Amino acid sequence: MDHDSFARLLNDFTLSAESGDGARFAAHFTEDAVYHDYIYGAHKGRAEIAHMMEHLFHRDAGDDYRWEMFDPVCHGDMGYAWSLSSFTSTVPKFAGQFVVIDGMSRFIVRDGLIAEYRESVNGGVAMAQLGVEPERMVKILKRWSGWLRERPETVDYLSRSRRAKVPSK
Repeated sequence: MDHDSFARLLNDFTLSAESGDGARFAAHFTEDAVYHDYIYGAHKGRAEIAHMMEHLFHRDAGDDYRWEMFDPVCHGDMGYAWSLSSFTSTVPKFAGQFVVIDGMSRFIVRDGLIAEYRESVNGGVAMAQLGVEPERMVKILKRWSGWLRERPETVDYLSRSRRAKVPSK
């Protein structure tokens, strides 16, 4: 995929996320795609991705949900972009709290559609803005730490020996 096509894909991807239309959002993905969300976990296939967008994202983020991607970079079938997103929480315990976060997204693209989506977001920033109690934040961060350590890529990384240091000049 070339840079301009990737930038257009990201623009429509985020506009459809903002719309709350799960089917429109899921149409950006291959039938077997996996969307790895840092809050809601992994969702596989268009039906699960559509459900996540309509019944999780928009249930909790309300009608003012925004998401924009910046500085897209695409190399073959892999792309990255930095993003900003914001919302006003509708979760009863945190209702009315405004949150803005940034993140990095990685896309694996196949035939012009997203085959895999991963994101890296500092969820602690979001939880602080919501007013999540420190004890609950620790519990959530430990769960996320477990997810990171269990990922096949992390297991593979940790199984390899440390590379030799390059001597400084």
